[in-house]
Amino acid sequence: MHWKDRLMNRVVSALLCLLAATTVSAAAEDVIESGRWKVTTNTVMNGATMPPQVKAKCLTPEQTGDIAKTFVPEVGTVNSNCERAEYEAAGRKLKWRLQCKGQIDMDVAGSFDFDSPRHYTAVIASKGWMAGSLISDVKTQLEGEHVGACQP
Repeated sequence: MHWKDRLMNRVVSALLCLLAATTVSAAAEDVIESGRWKVTTNTVMNGATMPPQVKAKCLTPEQTGDIAKTFVPEVGTVNSNCERAEYEAAGRKLKWRLQCKGQIDMDVAGSFDFDSPRHYTAVIASKGWMAGSLISDVKTQLEGEHVGACQP
């Protein structure tokens, strides 16, 4: 496998881990309810539409209490430094942006709309560059639906 392909696989894996961490999180208790959630993910990666993914997650009251901790991911890549470039939480909306500089430059932005305590939609867009060339362009749309109480 060519070194660029291996590096691209690492970037894509890091972005998918970032998205997975984001899709299982929740926001402040008065914005979103704890319980069992169904999260549907639709991703377009480098122009190719990926098959939709549906995952279930039980969110505890503790997980639904801190919007910054739960919906804004911590991210880092090998030989890169990352920082939060934007963060805005107002009412039922959340916006954030992370930028990484180094061997791989990344820009990851998320926008969440908690339209009710039992439903939200979100868009996460990420781009990665190496040596000034775009190597990854991913856009993910999320839909979270509260489906009931958590199972013991």
